[in-house]
Amino acid sequence: MAAGPTGYVGAMEHFTIATVAEKSPDFRRVLWTGEHTQLVIMTIPPGGEIGEEVHEDVDQILTFVSGTGEARVAGEKKEVVSGDLVVVPAGTKHNFVNTGPNPLVLYTVYGPPEHADQAVHRTKEEADAAEAAGQDEPPTA
Repeated sequence: MAAGPTGYVGAMEHFTIATVAEKSPDFRRVLWTGEHTQLVIMTIPPGGEIGEEVHEDVDQILTFVSGTGEARVAGEKKEVVSGDLVVVPAGTKHNFVNTGPNPLVLYTVYGPPEHADQAVHRTKEEADAAEAAGQDEPPTA
């Protein structure tokens, strides 16, 4: 078996994910990158959003830890709160907007990886700039 992008072969990673996500002030932080999936935590400030996007070849599963927001997926809108999970199939237009007074905290799994291994973007603006500059590319197999 080949080593994944992080160099681990069969190593277990363990996270108390809700606690880890709640403690992160960063807009986006890649926690773990494997060969086929990637775990990312996000904190969207009040009034903020992920930004409308489409991942052509990447499925995404988002689980909300705290805060309130609105999922906008494939033209549908749905309120999201702590404990909710939203699946975004590859090729689907989506956005997630913080509609509450507190940060909207979530973790998401991409399959395959979508971002650079160990990437940390403190703000959406920083994340957008890194993507535009080609500095947020996922590892290649």
